[in-house]
Amino acid sequence: MQVRPSAVALTPLLLFLALFFGAGIWFTLRGEAMGFYQLRAPVAILPALALAAWLAHRRGLKALDTLLAGMGDSNVVLMCLIFLLAGAFAMVSKAIGAVDAVVALGLGALPPALILPGLFLVAGFVSLSIGTSMGTIAAVVPIALGVADAAGLDRALVVGAVIGGAMFGDNLSVISDTTIAATRSQGCGMRDKFRENFRIALPAALATAVLLGFLGDAAPVDAPDAPSKWLVVPYLAVLGLALGGLNVIVVLGIGIALAGVFGFVLSPGYDWQAFAGDIYGGYESMVEITLLSLLIGGLAALARAGGGLQWLADAIARFARGRTGRRAGEFSIAALSALGDAFTANNTVAILVGGGVAKDIAQRHGITPKRSASLLDIFACVVQGVLPYGAQILLAGSLAAVSPLALAGKVYYCWILAAVGVGFMLWPARRASAATLPEAA
Repeated sequence: MQVRPSAVALTPLLLFLALFFGAGIWFTLRGEAMGFYQLRAPVAILPALALAAWLAHRRGLKALDTLLAGMGDSNVVLMCLIFLLAGAFAMVSKAIGAVDAVVALGLGALPPALILPGLFLVAGFVSLSIGTSMGTIAAVVPIALGVADAAGLDRALVVGAVIGGAMFGDNLSVISDTTIAATRSQGCGMRDKFRENFRIALPAALATAVLLGFLGDAAPVDAPDAPSKWLVVPYLAVLGLALGGLNVIVVLGIGIALAGVFGFVLSPGYDWQAFAGDIYGGYESMVEITLLSLLIGGLAALARAGGGLQWLADAIARFARGRTGRRAGEFSIAALSALGDAFTANNTVAILVGGGVAKDIAQRHGITPKRSASLLDIFACVVQGVLPYGAQILLAGSLAAVSPLALAGKVYYCWILAAVGVGFMLWPARRASAATLPEAA
C-alpha cells in the first residue's frame, strides 16, 4: 500500500530529540559533569512513543501492532543480541586482564620519539578489539597521563591522541555498537562495511599518526608491567574470525569462551563463578542501548507507517534539486548522521534514528549499502569525538582534569577523518554498475 507522505509523522522523533538534547543542555548549565546522561534516552523516548501512537491511531493505523512489529523486527532483535554478547565479551576480557596486556605490550614496543603516535595506535587497537571507545578511554587514559607527566607533554595533546585512537578503533570494530547498528540498518555485511570504512579511515589514521609524531617530543618512558602476552589471543581471534566472514554471533560466542579459558589458565583466582558474573555484568552494561534499540525500532515503524520517512526522503530529493547522483545522496547521509549525533550526543543513537532514512536515500541515489553504512558510522564518529558534551570527551576530561573544550580541539583524528570523508565523497563518480550491484547482508 502506498504511504502518503506526512511531515507530522516526524514530530515524535523531533520531540524525542528535543527532550534528550534539551535536558542535556539544562543539566550541563546547572553544572552536572555528565549533563547529557542525566535523562536516559530510553526514558526520553517514552513521550515520543505516546505521541507517535496517537498520530498513528488518528490516521486509522493499528498503533500497537505497528509498534510491536517494529520492536520485533528481525534486524532489531539480532542487533540487541549482538549488543548483549559484545558487552559480555568486553567485560570478561577486561576482567581477565586482556586490556592491560594489550596496553602494556603496546607501550613496551614504543621508541621514545613515537610516544604520541604510539598511544594513538594502542588506543586504536584496544578499541578495535573491544568495540567500545568509552572502555578504551577508561583503560588507556590513566596510563597515558603517566606517560604525559613522565615525558613532560601537554596533557590535552596526549589525551586527545587517546580519544582519537579510541574513535578510530570504535568506528572500525566489528563488535562496536555503531558498526552493528550501521550494518543492520543498511542491510550489509560487517566485512563489506569494514573494507569500505577502512579505505577512508586508514588515510586519516596515517595522517594523524604523522602529525602526532611531529607534535610530540622524544622522552624515555617506562612501560607498565605486562600481564601474560597470551591474554591478547581472544582479541586477535575475534578480530580474525570476524574479518574472515564468520557470523558475528558465532564469533562473539567463541570470543567469550576463549576469554574464559585464558582467564582460568592465566589469571590467578579467576573461576567459573567470576566468569558467569562477568558475562551477566556485560549484559547489564548493554541494557540501555538494548532497550533503546527496541524502542527506536518501534518509533521508526510508527514514523514509517505514518508517512514520515517518505516525507523526509522526498524533502531530501527536493533539496538535491531532483538529482539522483551519488554525491547528493552521500552528503545527505553524512549530514543526517552528523546532525543526529550533534543533537543526541550519542553516535549509536544517531545511527539508529537515521538508519531507515539513510537506507532510503541510498536506494534512491544508487549508493551501495556498505557505502551508506560506512558514511553513517564515520560522520557520527567525527561529531561524537569532538563534542565537548559527548561522553568520550567528558570522561577523558574528568580523568585528566582537562577542560572538555580544550580536548575538543586536540582530537586531531576526528577533524582529519571529516576532511578525508568529504574528499572521498567529492571523488569522481565510480561506474554506475559498481554502484548498483546487490550487497550480501
